[in-house]
Amino acid sequence: MSTTNAAEPRQHAYTGPSLPPIPEPSHAERVRTLVSLTSIAMLSTMSRKHPGFPFGSLMPYALDPEGRPIFLISSMAMHTQNLKQDPRASLFINQPPVEGDPLGAARATLVGHAEPVPASEVAAARECYLARHENSAYWVDFPDFSFFRLQPLDLYYVGGFGVMGWITPDAYQQASPDPLALVAPDILAHMNADHSDAMILLARVHSQLEATEATMTSVDRLGFSLRLKTAEGMKGARINFLREVATAQETRQILVEMVRQARAGADERT
Repeated sequence: MSTTNAAEPRQHAYTGPSLPPIPEPSHAERVRTLVSLTSIAMLSTMSRKHPGFPFGSLMPYALDPEGRPIFLISSMAMHTQNLKQDPRASLFINQPPVEGDPLGAARATLVGHAEPVPASEVAAARECYLARHENSAYWVDFPDFSFFRLQPLDLYYVGGFGVMGWITPDAYQQASPDPLALVAPDILAHMNADHSDAMILLARVHSQLEATEATMTSVDRLGFSLRLKTAEGMKGARINFLREVATAQETRQILVEMVRQARAGADERT
């Protein structure tokens, strides 16, 4: 599992009082998580008809064990013809917009070469692809279809306003998806529906922010982010867990523990 590099600059777009930096998952881990949760992206190839211009295509993909995107594409498709002439390509991947705000959603661009999968690796690529796209079993063995794979040369991540940076292929390959990735939507929905008061309390204790409304916008193995409505306008805060978590049950337990500690501390001060 990828760990946060202490030398990395602060990644979260924090807008509260000046506080010590809080450990967060690296950009590489966030991209690896994003691409693992998504299965359709925008592939841009170099146009054969209009040299020098990018050509965009909606592209289903799967991932091999190293996180490289795999495509099953027809020889008749324009993007395939483009790639056969020039393998340079980029894949743009984004998460669904956050409450209708497309610029608040995480996205990543993988830049590299998309070339045919070597014959010795086609069986493994086929297995990875069909595990992600079961319906492709109907045409995967058609003679005009073949597997291509994008080998990243560089990656760029945008995690929302003020959160962005380049990632090396090695860092991306060595990272692992966040263990909460699949259950995060349920955690967010539950906290935002039933525990607004608890989040307001946690923001006060851990970030010294007084809020009237709180929304949990993300959660990962190390902590969570809040969007807060305060007397000074909307603010963001990152709060870390007391210890790293890996499951929904562990997340629930640590949040309950943190709220109890926060309430106990508030009672001592009154």
